[in-house]
Amino acid sequence: METKTVTADKIVDARGLSCPMPMLKTKKALKGLKDGQVLEVWGTDPGSANDIPDFVKKHGSELLSMQADAGGYTRYIIEKR
Repeated sequence: METKTVTADKIVDARGLSCPMPMLKTKKALKGLKDGQVLEVWGTDPGSANDIPDFVKKHGSELLSMQADAGGYTRYIIEKR
């Protein structure tokens, strides 16, 4: 299977922020994107691992990936739909 490289149209750095700030920043950033554009969110808040995927699904966008980064944070790649 071939892995597709995705380039983010916008990056939100929510590292060091606690609930609800990572979610609020994600929500605001998605509002500013057009359908098909990609948002990358960097977060350290453990609650975001549930909150961001749930939010994305409920609002019709797609979580393309969620992975732990070597820098100690989680990277969320979201396509707005």
